[in-house]
Amino acid sequence: MGKERVAVVGIGQTKHQATRGDVSVAGLVREAASRALADAQMTWTDIDAVVVGKAPDFFEGVMMPELLLADALGASGKPLFRVHTAGSVGGSTAIVASQLIQAGVHQKVLAVAFEKQSESEAMWALSLPIPFTPPLHAGAGGYFAPHIRSYIRRAGAPDHIGMLVALKDRQNGLKNPYAHLHEHDITFDSIKDSMMLWDPVRYAETCPSSDGACAVVLGSESVADAAASDGRQPAWVQGAAMRSEPTLSAERDTVLPLGGALCAADVYKQAGITDPRRDIDCAEIYVPFSWFEPMWLENLGFAEPGEGWKMVEDGVTAMDGDLPVNMSGGVLCTNPIGASGMLRFGEAAMQVRGQAGDHQVDGARRAMGHAYGGGSQFFAMWVVGSEKP
Repeated sequence: MGKERVAVVGIGQTKHQATRGDVSVAGLVREAASRALADAQMTWTDIDAVVVGKAPDFFEGVMMPELLLADALGASGKPLFRVHTAGSVGGSTAIVASQLIQAGVHQKVLAVAFEKQSESEAMWALSLPIPFTPPLHAGAGGYFAPHIRSYIRRAGAPDHIGMLVALKDRQNGLKNPYAHLHEHDITFDSIKDSMMLWDPVRYAETCPSSDGACAVVLGSESVADAAASDGRQPAWVQGAAMRSEPTLSAERDTVLPLGGALCAADVYKQAGITDPRRDIDCAEIYVPFSWFEPMWLENLGFAEPGEGWKMVEDGVTAMDGDLPVNMSGGVLCTNPIGASGMLRFGEAAMQVRGQAGDHQVDGARRAMGHAYGGGSQFFAMWVVGSEKP
């Protein structure tokens, strides 16, 4: 028996900012979920099950928040499932929700992911070893900077590539009313002159700490067909996959992780994609530090190894390029960690539904959402399209 087709029929997100002091965690999650339900023209009574995703509990110091969120969401009595795959969790959560429909378990599932970084200390939560010991790898930037230096040496990439990515994404973010950062005065020189945090990562090439949430409503083929007949374009899930690999494996290539490449190959096979550069119209890629754009372009098969930075320099990934990347402004503009992956997936779905507003790519019919997490050992990706698979 084949899998049930599944599509995104509703998307909602909060306004992201450094501190959402006006709402609790429950209020933040409810805000995104309510908007997704409104977009799907549904209420909580229509939803069969809920899938919740967030980053590690110690980020906010609240153990198993999904237990209290059931009541807060108005989802009492419904099946509720939590997903946890570090920074990739937003993507993984959407995929788990889609699989509940593909397997024929449910018809309408709401997936929601969130993070309230203002109530946490992500810097120490992400530090190895534990806080108050020598912080050689303090924060995510301290961990990833050596990977970036390896990429630069291996690819022979010039220094300005990271600055070009940061400038592009921050300018894209100006078109997204939900983005955390709106830096109207940002320039190439202001990025170049910003403080060096973890060589070669400058302050202006780094993601912010955000409060926010994102939700998507997924429906079966009959649900999506009903939405389409009502004039609401579904985003059909044409391929979805997750992979992981051991963080500390001796043979691991942190510049081109095998798990990421295998995940992308699986998604492309499901979607019938043989040339991702040609077959995909735009992509939302998880780029918390600017140099990860060229690295992931290679890992995802958009460029040959050592060639990703040339796509950036040539403007291929700009809004008016052949392959627009991070149309929303990406993680460099908005980073509620637990929700960041779902924001990538949601933006891909918005693009093929034609509802991305000022950051809409003209004629986008197939888009990719990408998320990674942990020490870049968790990967989640999907390809969505305007056409039924």
